[in-house]
Amino acid sequence: MIRTAPFLPHRRSLLAGLAGAVTLALLGLTPVRQPDAKATSAHGPEGMVLREIPRSGERIPAAGMGSYRSFNISPRDTEGMARMRAVLRAFLDGGGRVMDSSPMYGESERVLGLLAAELEATDMLWMATKVWTTGREAGVQQMRTSMNLLGTDPMDLMQVHNLLDVDTHLGTLQEWREEGRIRHLGITHYQARRHDDLVKLIERHPLDFVQFNYNVLDRNAERRLLPACRHHGVATLINEPFGQGRLFRRVGEQPVPAWAAEIRCHSWAQLFLKFLISHPDVTAVIPATSNPAHAADNVAAGREPLPDRTLRERIADAVSAA
Repeated sequence: MIRTAPFLPHRRSLLAGLAGAVTLALLGLTPVRQPDAKATSAHGPEGMVLREIPRSGERIPAAGMGSYRSFNISPRDTEGMARMRAVLRAFLDGGGRVMDSSPMYGESERVLGLLAAELEATDMLWMATKVWTTGREAGVQQMRTSMNLLGTDPMDLMQVHNLLDVDTHLGTLQEWREEGRIRHLGITHYQARRHDDLVKLIERHPLDFVQFNYNVLDRNAERRLLPACRHHGVATLINEPFGQGRLFRRVGEQPVPAWAAEIRCHSWAQLFLKFLISHPDVTAVIPATSNPAHAADNVAAGREPLPDRTLRERIADAVSAA
């Protein structure tokens, strides 16, 4: 979701240093970094935490980015395109690679595809999108369109969005995975009340990924869903890591606790994200933003050090008490 909370004073100081780089990016003057060699260790560029996809053994950065609302702009919106180009560049420069989209998100796939091509970054990105329609043929057509818009073939991950006609589409996706049209398949939802349905599908189908909501104030996923993913060898993408902005509203203008420095957290956003990334069954988190400085701040949460179990609970307690 898009962050709706204002800049906090303690965050302003962190982001001030990014202002010059962001300005250059908006002007199209900052080059995208060249992709790093395929990582085989537990950490990527600049200490970025990498997590393994159990079924394929591939490692991806734990700090990803979503495109809900943020990338849903008109390609003719010059100012908006410049802003989102800077967002994508900040994400890439920070070591981010995992991008999640959907045909449900309006123009997001088209805009993401255009900007990735413009930045010559299509091959750098690990692309995930979704099928969101009913019927096999409609699903096939929609997925082909998504792949064309994103410029990605094969697709790194195709997911059934919000379980819509899930059995029909999973049948197609299993065929496509065998044929090499997609590399991974999965399912998604954004409500805790559907977590049990996700668990049932994990038990019935050979899934590679499950995407669901999870954050420091909504920990329902810890009860059955995350253990089921671990037991069945299913990777996880975490949506709504900020609870639709609720976490920022909760902490308000409070400064980040002094002990956050122990894990190199300089903003509440980084604390919220490191809380999630430090869970061993979380593969990647995918916050969305339309602010380049926020994108850089978010992706920095994917670097070591991560909180241990005791510090995770300290984070949770601090947010609950706010």
